[in-house]
Parts: sequence; C-alpha cells; structure tokens
Amino acid sequence: MRRLIYVLIGLVIVGGVVAVGAYALLVATSGDGRASEEISAPELAAQESSTVYRIVPEESEVRFSINEVLRGEPFTAVGITNDVAGDIAVNAESPQDSEIGIIRINARTLETDSSQRNRALRSFILRSAEDAFEFAEFQPTTIEGLPETVTVGEPFIFQIVGDLSVAGTSKSVTFDTTATLEEGQLMGQATATVLYPDFNLTIPSAPFVASVEEEVLLEIDFVAQAVAEVGV
Repeated sequence: MRRLIYVLIGLVIVGGVVAVGAYALLVATSGDGRASEEISAPELAAQESSTVYRIVPEESEVRFSINEVLRGEPFTAVGITNDVAGDIAVNAESPQDSEIGIIRINARTLETDSSQRNRALRSFILRSAEDAFEFAEFQPTTIEGLPETVTVGEPFIFQIVGDLSVAGTSKSVTFDTTATLEEGQLMGQATATVLYPDFNLTIPSAPFVASVEEEVLLEIDFVAQAVAEVGV
C-alpha cells in the first residue's frame, strides 16, 4: 500500500511538471501579442475624379464573434484589434468606378476577454505568432450594388466580394457594407459571416467549453481620411 501511495505521488508530481512545461511552451510560442511592425497596406493611385481615403487605425476596429457554451452557459467570444489598414478610392461622380485596395489586419494583436484564449489564438488557431501568419488580408475583386450617385452625409449600401486570407488559406467572402461620405472623410461598417473550418482552422478543446459553433461573424468599423496624393 505504501508503495502504491508513493507511485501515485510520483505521478502527480510528474503530471504537474508536464502541465507547467506545457503552459510555459504555450506562453513561449504565443508571444506577447505585439505587432512586428506598424500596420500598412498597398496604396491605391488616385484616378481622375476620384479621391483616395486611407483607413485610420486609431479610429477603426476589426472584430470577430463566435458563439460557444462556456461552463454550461451560452457565451459569445469576441476578438478585437484596431490594427487595420487599407485604401478606398471613391468616385463621387461615378460611384461604379470606385475602388477598394487590399485590407490588411494584424491578427497577432487580436485581444479577447481571456489571456488564455489570446494565447490559443496566436499559437494554435490563427497561428499569428508565426511571422508567416501575422497578417490576415482581404483582396476585393468586385463591388456590387453601388448607387448611381453619392450624397455627402447620406449612407449608401453595397457589397464587397473578395478573397479573405487567414493563416495561409484563402476563401471568397462577401461583406455587406454601409458607408457615409463626409467632408474629407469616409466612414462605415462591413460585416460577413464565415465558417472557420473553411479556412482549415482548428479550435482545440478547452476546460469548461462544451461546444463552439462553426459560424464566425466578422465586422470592420472604419474611418478613412482623404489623402492629398499618393504616398501621403
């Protein structure tokens, strides 16, 4: 009996050491969530009769929301970052000739309500701690439903179709978008719903989490300022 007790104590000690080692490895591989560089995206060249508006990160926000069952209760996990960049060229005289450049997001800086979830995002789910997957990008291919005219101060609704690249996988995604043109400024919101398995993402099992839905709501609230010329 005494020998059995010693064996059990040894197993507990070994298990504790393994758990501590696994936690240390998780912390080491997830990094601290700091961006490797200031966020930026390829700039658009202003065409005749168009004005380029550049997203202001400090006044913009990107979010993801996913529903799960946490400790037996419904819960919505939300990740947020303002590390987003991109150019939008608006032709107020002929809105159909407007353009949207690549929208780049630093996935490494996404923050949720849980430091453990943040580490899991960076290490296992989005793998954004790795330099190759630090950024997610949306490459617009078509803009649908633009109005014939745009009036300053009045919102207009349209859809942006493009390729969303996350952790090395790209899928076509459509964002429903509302935008408002103001004096020297463009603001709005774009939303889309995707399935995380479509991007080959895996969510590891975690204590107290019974289930996680496959649908993920993506949202971008943006404020973009007019730039005088390319390179500004």
